[in-house]
Amino acid sequence: MEAGTVPGGAPRGHDARGAGPRALTLGTAGHIDHGKTALVRALTGVETDRLPEERKRGISIALGYAQLELPSGRTVSVVDVPGHERFVRTMVAGATGIDFYLLVVAADDGVMPQTREHAAVLRALGVYVGVVAITKSDVADPAVDVAAVAPGAEVVPVSARTGDGVVELRAALDRAAARAALRDAAAGPLVLHVDRVFTIRGAGTVVTGTLWSGTASRGDEVKLLPTGRTARIRSVEVHDAAVDCAGAGQRVALNLAGLGRDEVARGDVVVAGADGPAPAYRVEAELDCVPGARVMVHHGTREAPARPVELGEGRWQLRLQSPLVTRPGDRLVIRSIAPPDTLGGGVVLEARPAARAAPPGPAPPPASGPPPLTPSALATEARLRTHEPPADSELDAADLAALRVHGRAARVGPAMHFHVEVLAELRARLVALLEAETTITLARVRDELGTSRKYAQALLEHLDAERVTLRRGDERVLRRRSR
Repeated sequence: MEAGTVPGGAPRGHDARGAGPRALTLGTAGHIDHGKTALVRALTGVETDRLPEERKRGISIALGYAQLELPSGRTVSVVDVPGHERFVRTMVAGATGIDFYLLVVAADDGVMPQTREHAAVLRALGVYVGVVAITKSDVADPAVDVAAVAPGAEVVPVSARTGDGVVELRAALDRAAARAALRDAAAGPLVLHVDRVFTIRGAGTVVTGTLWSGTASRGDEVKLLPTGRTARIRSVEVHDAAVDCAGAGQRVALNLAGLGRDEVARGDVVVAGADGPAPAYRVEAELDCVPGARVMVHHGTREAPARPVELGEGRWQLRLQSPLVTRPGDRLVIRSIAPPDTLGGGVVLEARPAARAAPPGPAPPPASGPPPLTPSALATEARLRTHEPPADSELDAADLAALRVHGRAARVGPAMHFHVEVLAELRARLVALLEAETTITLARVRDELGTSRKYAQALLEHLDAERVTLRRGDERVLRRRSR
């Protein structure tokens, strides 16, 4: 395979060429424009924005990959994810299979909506070990409070532009890697969730991903799920180097013989062995959230719409519109469909359960759409029709979920929702104010809307996330005027 085209990692336990430390994968996380890709470049020397559109727009769209050598000599694979809210599903796919994280927060912006959502995705995936890098510390005060989004994580001020703090960050990542390496290695048959597919002239179809379990060896017969197509592993690469065998925990590239480029896609699962997982349209899981009538279930690099049926005591049966390939113990991320929002996560209890009747209660919604709003949910709409809505903790979680599904409530801040019509009105007022005054401050917004600092700040952070406004120190400007 061509050099420079295939990402990889180091194997877990023992690599194919001798003893070595357990393989680990590091995933980035954080809000758009906070400097994740620039920081990866400063750490590794690799430009992970490889697409012309990414370089033209100055934002990450697809997953990027690099190799990072730490001071201890350990080598880890790096998955760089996009920070824009439109690409959260790509971020979830990239975060799948990582062992520890690098959460990036810009000193001049602080914690932002996608910072919080990415942190929620990491929690849902059970990834609790990581480091927080406070970027742009050369232009703003790096004293940013990140305890709420990354409790217990080491915090390192850094500047990708000047290089200050990069050595300290590499050392902090080494310490985090040592803690992450204490997790058990994944036993079992080969399971690889495909995150990239491409063709190399003269070699054929190549898939990349992180090996969740098992080993991948040259000559192995494998199956692609959910399609059931078969193939043979012609060759295996790790960081552009050919190996005979790759182990669980590392990023690998598999050259698959007998498979056309159009016969495999991101989201497919490469498996081997008779006791491997199989696709199913039902999954039972323990969830840490109350989902709405319809949700999007993310697993591995694949996602599927689902109708959740509550079974009691936090256990749900997820009835999927398209199949997922899960095993007991796998992690799920649960997101609302409209408006898109991360609700929480869960752990698979049964990968292929039998059909179950829901416990006595309200009739299930028709397949054509969500059920009508209950009187309780309507009362909760009514309470959101204000410039100062109550905190989520004061509202019924099921009502909020139903309102989101119906497109009547939108999350603004980590624990607050606005009625969408009120939010649209406030957005229009603030845009008009900016067009008239060019810049606004938090205090100006507070006075203009006659609200408290808490609500003014939540609204401004929401507009920043929507890329309506751009923060410059203590002021905001319209993004189209900032160019």
